Amino acid sequence: MRRNAPSSLPIGPASAFLVPPAWRTALVRLAIVWALLIAVFYRDWWEMAGQWWNSSTYNHILLIPVILAWLVWQRLQGLARLEPAPWWPGLLLVAGAALLWLFGAFSGISTARQLGAVAVLAGAAVSLLGVRAGAVLAFPLGYMAFLVPFGDELVPSMQMVTASISIWLVRLSGVPATIDGVFIDTPAALFEVAEACSGVRFLVAMIAFGVLVANVCFVSRLRRAAFLAVCVAVPVLANGVRAWATIYAAQIVGVEVATGFDHIVYGWIFFALVLALVLWLSWRFFDRPVGDAFVDVGRMDASPLLGRLEAMRIGFVPLIGGLAVIIAASQGWAYAADRLEANMPRQIYLPEVPGWHRVDYHPQVWWEPRATGADHRLLGRYADKDGREIDVFFALFASQREGHEAGGFGQGALMPESAWSWQSSGPAMGAAMSDRLFAGGNVERIALTWYRTGDLLTGSNARLNLATLGNKLALRARPTMVLILSAEEGDGQPAAKEAIAAFRKAIAPTGQWMDRVAGLR
Repeated sequence: MRRNAPSSLPIGPASAFLVPPAWRTALVRLAIVWALLIAVFYRDWWEMAGQWWNSSTYNHILLIPVILAWLVWQRLQGLARLEPAPWWPGLLLVAGAALLWLFGAFSGISTARQLGAVAVLAGAAVSLLGVRAGAVLAFPLGYMAFLVPFGDELVPSMQMVTASISIWLVRLSGVPATIDGVFIDTPAALFEVAEACSGVRFLVAMIAFGVLVANVCFVSRLRRAAFLAVCVAVPVLANGVRAWATIYAAQIVGVEVATGFDHIVYGWIFFALVLALVLWLSWRFFDRPVGDAFVDVGRMDASPLLGRLEAMRIGFVPLIGGLAVIIAASQGWAYAADRLEANMPRQIYLPEVPGWHRVDYHPQVWWEPRATGADHRLLGRYADKDGREIDVFFALFASQREGHEAGGFGQGALMPESAWSWQSSGPAMGAAMSDRLFAGGNVERIALTWYRTGDLLTGSNARLNLATLGNKLALRARPTMVLILSAEEGDGQPAAKEAIAAFRKAIAPTGQWMDRVAGLR
């Protein structure tokens, strides 16, 4: 490979007009291709940008483009020694990214879809600039993954972890308290470890920060791994301590003063303190010498593997043709699958159930599961001769696509921005997803959720996504059903678990009963 001498390409702002023609052409091509790819996947980029700007959990991502630019700047000396050349194996990276995007589009997993849209850019960069340039830029291209908002799926687990840490500290500090899921009852008040207090926002930001510092400040792989472990453990523990401090302070100064102070501290002040603590703990262990290059270009020059890979060049026009075919195929497949719709009945009804009869629906606190995009929805209440009552929600979807995902975020038994809060996982009852919900300070309910498509009956959103993926890959139109059985606890009501179990026995087998409601039997 022909390389420019390092001195032939000065690095710095004043050298912008001294970029060799080969690099100038390659960078213009890359900019155009990236702009076109962002335009093709604009919905994913628009959705990501909205989360960066509007969600406090992801505000830190607004700094990622600046960090990426800095990381590339630090590698300009290494890039200056190379001559970019189109490289056909890079198309395999693009194809892999397109498949990941298809997986997300077919299954309704927005994180996978968005990660695919970002990875397509990285694959295109390696394809256009070559394998050696890709090796020099490996970390910045990989770090682009942090442009993807992730972490919402960790909220329930983080709520439970924070509640467990805080109740242990509350009792250790001598305050009598009881815990039920994410609710902690103390003499001062009943406290909820809400979604916003789960600590996810700081955990995901700390992971992004930790990966950056591990690359920039450490050479030893063992020290990098240890630092990343600290970046995960410290914010989790610190968030538990913060929740405990709020509860403990409320016993002394009152709930309003304690929670008001917590709302002030809980913002980026808290994150800055945790960040400072992690850096203070780790500073003495930094082992990358000051001024040390981030990339060992000499070692790359001597690499036989890179030498063999470098020979797999391709012309720019065939490369663009291959790139266009991959993107067009993925978009065409997604377009065809997105328009799959199963035949729907004009109307559906909640059927008669042996031993049970329909009664008016009058919950203590209004509860109505969300099924955005469903073609049919039913909500009703059944009762039996023993006074047990059960609420039944059924939703039928002709297809699974953007805005019509049965198991999508905000769908299901827990209505976002309602009086209901998630309390904990409910009792295990077969394959259903089980949740305990809480509202009004004294109303509880258990909710069991089943999904059905084809012969699959599951409470797992992941299994539903895999089944949806299989249907769309095969361009097979199948309806998707959601069944939620729920019962209230307390106020003289028979136990919710027993009521649900009795109703399940009356409708068994559950999958076939769902098929009958949907008009498939």
